[in-house]
Parts: sequence; structure tokens; C-alpha cells
Amino acid sequence: MLDAGADLGHKMTWLRAVGRLCERKIGLHTLGILISLSIISIAAVVLYHKLHNINVGKVLTAMATVEYSDVLIAALFVAGAYFTLTFYDLFAVRTIGRKDVPYRVAALAGFTSYAVGHNVGASVFTGGAVRYRIYSAWGLDAIEVAKLCFIAGLTFWLGNVTVLGFGFAYHPQAASDIDQLPLWLNRAAGIVALCALVGYVTWVWRTPRVIGRQNWKVQLPSGPLTLLQIVIGMVDLGCCALAMYMLVPNEPHLQFIDVAVIFITATMLGFASHSPGGLGVFDAAMLIALWEYDAEQLLAGLLIFRLLYYIVPFTLALMVLGVREFRLHFAGRRRAGGG
Repeated sequence: MLDAGADLGHKMTWLRAVGRLCERKIGLHTLGILISLSIISIAAVVLYHKLHNINVGKVLTAMATVEYSDVLIAALFVAGAYFTLTFYDLFAVRTIGRKDVPYRVAALAGFTSYAVGHNVGASVFTGGAVRYRIYSAWGLDAIEVAKLCFIAGLTFWLGNVTVLGFGFAYHPQAASDIDQLPLWLNRAAGIVALCALVGYVTWVWRTPRVIGRQNWKVQLPSGPLTLLQIVIGMVDLGCCALAMYMLVPNEPHLQFIDVAVIFITATMLGFASHSPGGLGVFDAAMLIALWEYDAEQLLAGLLIFRLLYYIVPFTLALMVLGVREFRLHFAGRRRAGGG
């Protein structure tokens, strides 16, 4: 037992040394870029092997033959997901103590920031810039907007950890289809994620928790509010997964849990790649994991999903932001003329 403990201690020391070396010699930012490029490169190779023999005519035919009712229901689920995203911002605004900001402003910031961030990529910066443009009109400074973005991001990750934790633990085969790891390892990862989630909720439940230092301090939501965060994140992910489920081929029939776990894991890989909309990475992961489906039919569903979840909201967001800027510009000119 002592030898095993000593061996574990040596391994941990070695891992910490490697981590410090990577941070010092490479830099965390550079390491993140390398990881993103690696994910994108692997996805590009996978897409080439999966799609180089694809029949574009069959894909277009498959898109045209998707039931209109399925597309409509998928569109409603997408609308539900974006409606839920508005509560990410409302929750965050209330958490940082700005009860004077009305829901309509939080809804505008939440919808437009996510619609732009999903499509442009680097959502932390692009979405943050959109949020700052909107919230600054209500007196929020850059630090308050940064805190708001942090709380909204926390809601997103808590929802993801919950859904993937349950998914990996309950149905590890779906996870193995995408990450190619043994069932026991995926189940263990799911259980560890759920244990960590329970530990976090317990930690914030006992007493108010504040993180950060100096001018950047954030009081984390309490235990009950953290549960509300988790519910918001789960509803968002559930709506997205249901939209995708409506667009995959009907045959062979797969359970919703299969598609949901694969979809959310593929989304996380796309998010980690920082490519706009997870383009290429998300699609490669879906094509690998859902190998049971005809490639042309599955690709048709993926393209329709991208149209509904990315292109249409992005177009609407740009229109809304354009109209808002137009109104602000002329309102400013009228005030200047009146002065």
C-alpha cells in the first residue's frame, strides 16, 4: 500500500511538472490553439473519408423529402432553445444585482449575443461584445458585463455537466459511439461528473461563495438558485437535442437518449474547436457516431438543423441589431439637434 501511494505521489508530481512546463514553455493560450487546431484537423480528415464519395444530388433529394411537419416541430424546438437562452441573461443580470434591467433587454442581449457568437465563433469575445453594446446603454460597465457573461457561461456548463453526466452514466454506449472509449470508462466519467456536480451544489448551498479578487469578484448563486441554473441549462440542451432528433432519418430507429448524448457530445467538441458553429467538427462527430444512418440522409438532417439553429437566428439577430443601431443613431441626432 505504501509503495502504491508513493507511486501515485510520484505520478501526480510528474503530471504537475508537465503542466507547469507546458504553461511556461508553451503558454495556456498557445496550448488551447494547438488543441483547437488538432480537433479541426482530425475532423477534416474524418469529413474527407466520410464525404468524398457523397452524392450531392441524393443529399438535396433527401432534404426535399424530409417531412414538413418534422421541420416545423424542429423549428419550434429551436425557438424554445433560444427562448431559454434569454433566461441565461436574465438570471445573470439578477445574480449581479441589476434588478433594474427589464426582461426585454436581457432577452435582446441573450438572443443576439448567442446567435452571433454561435456563428462567428470565439463566442466569449463576440457574444461579450454584443452584450456590452446592449447593456452599456443601461449603465453596466465592462466589469459588470464580464461578470454577467461568467454567470451565463456557468449556467451553460452546469446544464451540460448534468445532461452528459446522466447520459454517460445511464447509456455509455452512445458516448462510446463518439469517443471510442470503453463503456466502463464512459460510465465512470459520467458518475464522476455527477459527483462533482453534487459536490459543487453542496458547496454553494452551505454559505455564500465569492470568487475572484480585487475589482473582479462574483458571488456565486446559492444552492436553490444553482438548481434553477441547472434546470435552465437542461431545458436549453433538451430543446436542441429534440430538434436534432426530429431531423435524423426515421430508419433505423434510435432512442432519443442515443441521439441526445451523441448530439451534446458533438456540440461540446465543436465548442472546444472554436470553429464558427462547430463547423466541420460537430458534423464529423455526428457522422462517426450515427454510422447506422445513410450518410446522405443524415447529412441532409444536419444541413437543415444548421439552417434552423444557426443561419435563421443569425440573420434575425443581425436585422434586430441593425434596426437598433439605426434607431439609436437617429435618436442621438435628434437629441443633438434639439440641444
